[in-house]
Amino acid sequence: MTKRPLDILDQVLNRQPVIVSLKGGRELRGVLQGYDVHMNLVLDKAEEIESGQVRNVGTLIVRGDNVIYISPSPDSFSSTPK
Repeated sequence: MTKRPLDILDQVLNRQPVIVSLKGGRELRGVLQGYDVHMNLVLDKAEEIESGQVRNVGTLIVRGDNVIYISPSPDSFSSTPK
């Protein structure tokens, strides 16, 4: 059965890190705490990744129109049930 995109987000919600790519070339990693149909996101334990450097930024609310993509972190693929 084909999964819907929001089903994938539900699997990692409050469990595993996600990577979020934003307009302007910014990239964030954090634990997805919540989202809505507009892709507004709440990230906990968020980190900004820039030029290989990681900066802890804590809890963030990201406006959905800035999101290019959101993906489960590659680390979480091995532990996500199929």
